[in-house]
Amino acid sequence: MSALRINIVLFGIGNVGGSLIQQVLESQHFFQEKYNIELRFPIITNSSLAFFEKEGLANTWEANFAQSAIPFRVEDIIEYTTNQGLENLIAVDATNSPDIVKSYISLIQNGFNIVAANKTANILHHDFYTEIRRNLKKFDKDYLYEANISAGLPILNTIKELHFSGEKITKIRGVFSSSLSYIFNRFGNEDIPFSKIIEDAEKLGYTKIDSREDLSGNAVAEKLVILAREIEHKAELKEVQIMPLLIPTLNETHTKSAYKNNKNLLDKPYRIAKLTQNENHVLRYVGEFDIESEKIEVKLISVPVNSALGQLQDTENLIEIYTKTNSKNPIIIQGTGSGKEIAARAILKDILKISNNIKQKETIWL
Repeated sequence: MSALRINIVLFGIGNVGGSLIQQVLESQHFFQEKYNIELRFPIITNSSLAFFEKEGLANTWEANFAQSAIPFRVEDIIEYTTNQGLENLIAVDATNSPDIVKSYISLIQNGFNIVAANKTANILHHDFYTEIRRNLKKFDKDYLYEANISAGLPILNTIKELHFSGEKITKIRGVFSSSLSYIFNRFGNEDIPFSKIIEDAEKLGYTKIDSREDLSGNAVAEKLVILAREIEHKAELKEVQIMPLLIPTLNETHTKSAYKNNKNLLDKPYRIAKLTQNENHVLRYVGEFDIESEKIEVKLISVPVNSALGQLQDTENLIEIYTKTNSKNPIIIQGTGSGKEIAARAILKDILKISNNIKQKETIWL
């Protein structure tokens, strides 16, 4: 029997998107032998240009894109896939842009399943969140996004499986940011100024070039909202109580140059926080959702060195899931959660899940 052809339209060919293409090309033969599927990329895009390839991508895709990509709209892509009779469609959003999210519903209505690293669709107003899922049900399509949270770890799937098996989740707490994990792991283990560690994190690419985006706590808040919604709480981003790591004398209101040249202002308050905590404790920046009180917080806490959170290393993420049957000893998911290859692999896993769902549906119809 010939392999089932899965047509992937990839939005975003940057670090994550490029890694995804490479992983698929390297494993294409394996997927055909193991799953009897062929993953193809008939269309790939960056923010403004699209490359259309009827036969799918080859190892020369970067050069071909540079030579032949043309301006596009999402409507053009939908029209092209319809005219070409392409089936088994998956739109992969490997961007950070809110623009493509505006087209999710239209894509679903025109035959696309969706896989996303982009968190935007899951943190907008709950009405939009609900409308996407209404259309998914109506058109019998899938939308997967394990890469939204600590891409290398099975957090979303675990949370959903627990919840929909009837297990009562009482609290979710953890370190969701690889960049902030690195900063506080080093700060706890080394006698070094806080600002120096931030500068190192910027140079290593663990934070954005302007690390204030990481220190604001907003990214952690977004992940908490996604998790809350996965267990059917109508959480909104504005409801999250965020304790930013920035200080009034150095925050988002200052210029980039002022922030760059005055990071040392952060040293004293964090030195004090470090010295005044209990003995054999370390600082950790966590996100916490207490389901019973419906309180969602992003905050700096002090934990024992020998605790699960206290023993984190490097850029590790760790999530604790407290349930009615695991109230004292939470389920712990721990490991490296970031990096372009890791995010691409998480996307690929979701693509394979949807591909398997498509195969099962075809078998039923046969």
